[in-house]
Amino acid sequence: MIAGSGLCSSFKRELLEGRHDFRSHVFQVALYTADAPLDVDATTVYITQGEITGPGYSAGGMALGGVQLLGPTARAAYVTWDDPIWNNSTLTARAALIYNQSAQQRAVCILDFTEDKSSNLGPFRIKLPPPAPSTALVRLL
Repeated sequence: MIAGSGLCSSFKRELLEGRHDFRSHVFQVALYTADAPLDVDATTVYITQGEITGPGYSAGGMALGGVQLLGPTARAAYVTWDDPIWNNSTLTARAALIYNQSAQQRAVCILDFTEDKSSNLGPFRIKLPPPAPSTALVRLL
């Protein structure tokens, strides 16, 4: 049921409206099963339907740390965070939703892992794309 990866359409408009402040807002990442109704065009806020459960994971996911606002480089500005890691976890997830906890839990982007990813009494890590003008998850070109 996951319909692709990318920035949520609603987030693009909300950037222009000034709803998201990467310097002061708390951004979270939540994990989901393959049955979660995540869609870059339809998902506008954090949802609980299809969110995973398991040892080492709490509903709502975790706060993203290490935010970096970068650029302009090659006519682009972009943002990245440290890779989120759920240590000592036993989890299986197919996708993730990054959302802005500080702005009514508004959706930022969906990450479709394309297959189930698991941890077994160890770390579950989401490797975010490299922070560069052509690869960063959130970028303005």
